[in-house]
Amino acid sequence: MFSFREVLAAIQSYGKAHQFILKHKLWKWILIPGIIYCLLFFLGFYFVWGFSGDFVEYLTGLLHVTEWIQDRESGWLSFLFILVGFSVKIAFVFWYFSCFKYLFLIVASPVFSYLSEKTEAILERREFPFSWAQLWHDIVRGVRMSLRNLVYQTAAILVLLVVSFIPIVGWITPMVGFFIEAYFYGFSMMDYSCERHRLTMKQSIAFIRQHRGMALGNGMVFYMFMLIPVIGWMLAPSYAVIAATIDLQDKRLM
Repeated sequence: MFSFREVLAAIQSYGKAHQFILKHKLWKWILIPGIIYCLLFFLGFYFVWGFSGDFVEYLTGLLHVTEWIQDRESGWLSFLFILVGFSVKIAFVFWYFSCFKYLFLIVASPVFSYLSEKTEAILERREFPFSWAQLWHDIVRGVRMSLRNLVYQTAAILVLLVVSFIPIVGWITPMVGFFIEAYFYGFSMMDYSCERHRLTMKQSIAFIRQHRGMALGNGMVFYMFMLIPVIGWMLAPSYAVIAATIDLQDKRLM
């Protein structure tokens, strides 16, 4: 279970993050990762859409579906074939949407680690000593944690896809899927603070599980941001990192 108080506090921390960004003029740390995110997103979308089309063509050619439909000379079969092919492409796109956020977190891990550190340094009015060795260690750890969360989230979503075919029970799977994705996104944002305080991956996982309400609340707002094209994509990652850092700092959990 999780604490609704922690969920609410995590949501409210986004308002604090906005005021914090305005006060300390951190817009460059918001806009630069945001612009890179959008460029990588559209570039990846272009390749995924093209690959999904090639995959559909290869599969239909391998199974000789096109020739079979042409022999039947049925408009309904042709329409159904087009619809199925489009559905497969959309499935690829949804998979891409789900995975891209983690891929970006991996690529931008050094930036977000620094942003979380800078936020805490301002809050505590102190500086953290910089070390290239520690930075490299943090990057490797961030990559491992992001991959771990991606695998767990993907497995959970696949289970939900199976459950979605069960009558009545399957109706709630979209909502459950939303909470699962939100939890893992918030998990990633909280881990930057855990990482800085030298928690091992095992310790970080245990800590965030104890405060899963914070992860869920942070990830819910992050997810809602991502539904806003371009502007939301630019703001969501950095806002989520700062909000998670402030939320943890407010509670003095670290």
